[in-house]
Amino acid sequence: MTPAAHMRALRVRPSIPRCRPSLPPFQLPTRCVSNETKVAASEIATTTRSAGTRTKNLIYGTLLTLGLSFGYLYVTDTRASIHEWLIVPALRQIYPDGEDAHHAGTRMLKALHSFGMNPRERGNDDAAGDLAVEVFGHTLANPIGTSAGIDKGAEVPTPLFELGPAIVEVGAITLLPQEGNPKPRVFRIPSQNALINRYGFNSEGAELVATRLRQRVRQFAYHAGMGMDEEAEQKVLNGEAGVPPGSLKSGRLMAVQVAKNKTTSESDIDAVVRDYATAVGHVGKYADILVVNVSSPNTPGLRTLQNVEPLTRLLTGVVQAVKKIDRKTKPAIMVKVSPDEDSEEQVAGICEAVWDSGVDGVIVGNTTKKRPDPLPKGYLLSASESKILLEQGGYSGPQLFERTVALVSKYRTALDEGPKSIKADQSSDQKPLAGHSTGDEPSTSILEKMESSSSEVSSKIKSVVGVDASPATSSKPVTAPAAGAPRKVIFATGGITNGRQAREVLNAGASVAQVYTAMIYSGAGTISRIKQEMRDEAKKQAVTTE
Repeated sequence: MTPAAHMRALRVRPSIPRCRPSLPPFQLPTRCVSNETKVAASEIATTTRSAGTRTKNLIYGTLLTLGLSFGYLYVTDTRASIHEWLIVPALRQIYPDGEDAHHAGTRMLKALHSFGMNPRERGNDDAAGDLAVEVFGHTLANPIGTSAGIDKGAEVPTPLFELGPAIVEVGAITLLPQEGNPKPRVFRIPSQNALINRYGFNSEGAELVATRLRQRVRQFAYHAGMGMDEEAEQKVLNGEAGVPPGSLKSGRLMAVQVAKNKTTSESDIDAVVRDYATAVGHVGKYADILVVNVSSPNTPGLRTLQNVEPLTRLLTGVVQAVKKIDRKTKPAIMVKVSPDEDSEEQVAGICEAVWDSGVDGVIVGNTTKKRPDPLPKGYLLSASESKILLEQGGYSGPQLFERTVALVSKYRTALDEGPKSIKADQSSDQKPLAGHSTGDEPSTSILEKMESSSSEVSSKIKSVVGVDASPATSSKPVTAPAAGAPRKVIFATGGITNGRQAREVLNAGASVAQVYTAMIYSGAGTISRIKQEMRDEAKKQAVTTE
C-alpha cells in the first residue's frame, strides 16, 4: 500500500473516543451515551419525581382533609367549648350594643344553616328516653325549651331545634309591624350574666311572619316529596307528613307568641281581643302551641290584662279564634304571666281565667321590673354596671331562679285544685276578687257577672274579625275540674341556667324548663350542656339511693 493510500485509510477509520479512567463506571460522559439511554434515564427520573410529588400531595391532602373534617365536626358540635369561650366573647367585643350582637348572631346562624355549617347536637342521646315528657298529647324528647325573644321574627326556628331543645318559642309577634322602644334598649350586666331590656315588642307584623312560616312548611313539603303548593302545605298542616305541623320534627313542638300593638289601649278590650285574635288568624296554623303574652313590662298597661275580667275575655277570644284555624288538629293555647304578679290573689285570679276560658296552660315567668336583692353577698358592682341597673326595663338573669321555682309551685297547686280553691284560699282580711262571693252571698261565676256587660263588645269583635269573644256562659258556679279533665300544663322561664335548676323547676310542677339569658351568655352549647347535667344529676341520685 502506498503511503498515500495508507493515509486515506487512516482518515476514514472511525475514531474511538477516549474515556477518562478516573470517572466511575456508571457515570459515563454524555458523549459516551446513546440517545436511547438518555431518554430512558430521563423517563426514570421524571417518574421518580412524579411518584414522590404524588406521595407528598396524597399525604398533605389526607392531612388537610382530616383536619378540615375534624374541624368541621368540632366547630359544628354544640359541645365544642369554642361556642361559649370564643364566639360569645367575640360577639360581645365586636358589638358593644347587646341588640346588635343578637342580630349578628341570628344572621350568622341563618347563613351557616344555609350552607350546612350551623352548630347542631351530635348523636342522639335523647333517643334513650330518659328525659322524655308528655305535653299536650305529644312525647317530647326532653323537657328543655328556648324562650321567646331569642327568635322574635321566626327567622331561625329550624337551626334552633338543631341545638337540642324540644320546645322553640318564637315571637312575640304583633298584628301590625312596630318599631318598639327607642334604642339603645338592651343592656348587659356581664358580671351577673344578666340583661335588662326594654324592646317594647319590636315586630315585623303577623302577616310577614306568617309568610316566613308558610315558606318553611312548603320547603319541608317539597323535600318530603309532597310538592310545594298550597295543597302540599295543607297536607303537612293536617299531619299527613307524620310530624307536628309547627316544629316539623318528631318529639319537638314550636310555640308562637302573640301580643297586642303598643297603640292598642288596654282599656279598649274589644280592640285588644281583635289584635290577638287577628294575629292568631295569620300565624296560628303554623304553631303547635300559641302563647298569649300579657306579661311584658315594656308595653304600658299590658300587665293590667292579667286582671280576672279582661284576661278571661281575652283568652276566651283567643280560644274562639283558634277553633277557626283551618287545620285538623288545633294548636294548644298558653298564657304567659309575669313574675311580679305573685300574690295569692293575683295567682288565683289568673288561674280562674285559665279555667273559665279553657286555655291549656301557663308559662310562668318573664323579665321583672324588680331588681335582684341581694346580689351575691359581699359583691360590689362596677360603676358602669351599677348605672345599668338604673335603666328602665325588664331584668333577666340567674338571680330570678328562686322566684321562678316558688311561682311554679304556687301555680301548680292552684291549677291542680281548680277554681273552687280560689274562694277557699282567701283569708278573711283579704278583699274578695272582682266577681267572687264573700261567703255571705250566693256563689256566682265571674263569667255570669260579665255576661251582660260584655255582649255588646263581643258582637263588635265578632263582626270585625269573625271571632266570638264573649265568655262562655254558665248556669252554675265554677267548680273544681271534673275527674279525668286534662291537667293544665306549666312551662317555666326565668333564671334557669343549669341542669340542677332545670330538675328543680320540673320537680316544682313544670313540664318544660325554658332558657333565655343562659343562651345569650353561654352560646350554642347551652341546651346540650343542661341536658347532660340533668343526666349526670340523675346518675348521682341513683348512686346515692343505692
